[in-house]
Amino acid sequence: MSAPRTLDRTRAELAEFLRSRRERITPEEVGLPAGSRRRTPGLRREEVAALAGVGLSWYTWLEQGRDISVSSTFLDNLSRTLKLDATERRHLFLLAHQRLPAEPGRTWCVVSPLIHRLMADIPSRPAYVLNLRWDVLAWNAAADRVFGFSAHPADRRNLLWMLFTTPAMRELFNPWEEQALQILSSFRRDFVRATQDPDIAALVKDLEKVDPDFKAWWRQQDIHGPCQGIRHLHIEEIGQVVFEHTTLTIDEDRHLRLVYYAAKEGKPESRLFEQWLQQEPGLE
Repeated sequence: MSAPRTLDRTRAELAEFLRSRRERITPEEVGLPAGSRRRTPGLRREEVAALAGVGLSWYTWLEQGRDISVSSTFLDNLSRTLKLDATERRHLFLLAHQRLPAEPGRTWCVVSPLIHRLMADIPSRPAYVLNLRWDVLAWNAAADRVFGFSAHPADRRNLLWMLFTTPAMRELFNPWEEQALQILSSFRRDFVRATQDPDIAALVKDLEKVDPDFKAWWRQQDIHGPCQGIRHLHIEEIGQVVFEHTTLTIDEDRHLRLVYYAAKEGKPESRLFEQWLQQEPGLE
């Protein structure tokens, strides 16, 4: 039987962490007068309590490591008051709650040059980068050959938009309906992490307007099982090719994922696929 969860082992560390972060902030940084009689550096406890919206006694008990409970809302307020960065905020939640905080969803970011280099180093494996909204931010030549990302304008280079509005993608994902439902379920899990983001909400509204399948399936709220890492793609010059695929987190804070495809080993069409990738488009 596992031991009950307890904060006994982290209260002392929590108290020390709060003191250290309070003492590094100057009054001027939070809009307070500096004053002339500060015996210790940084903010006073009463100033932190007032800025975080709690009573002085309650905050003092917390900083003394006493056995009191705290809410996620308070921890977020305290993180802002103490000007914690993302790493420090997660550390605070682990000390106080023994779990990570809910991260705000982000739907736009920049892919680092190293990730571009990584994808270029795997020329026979389609790979691309998605953000939380499923915008395709970067891809290698193999992915462009298969999915045709570069043929779409940047504002519509979104995997979900392409899947439901582009005839070529409906032909590529074969069988389409089964795989589209699985993909939509995966997107729904990301959607709930960024429901307040206007960009991701706008994507859903636009898709409901232009595609009846998306509108019907989205409103049904069905959650389908995982796809087990298999995709069936119909490539016109080859026929049906079975791919294994996986998603790797490359930047947790910015919600960036690298999607990696590999034709399933041991199948004749997999060898044909690799040969097809080596041909110049239009010359095969």
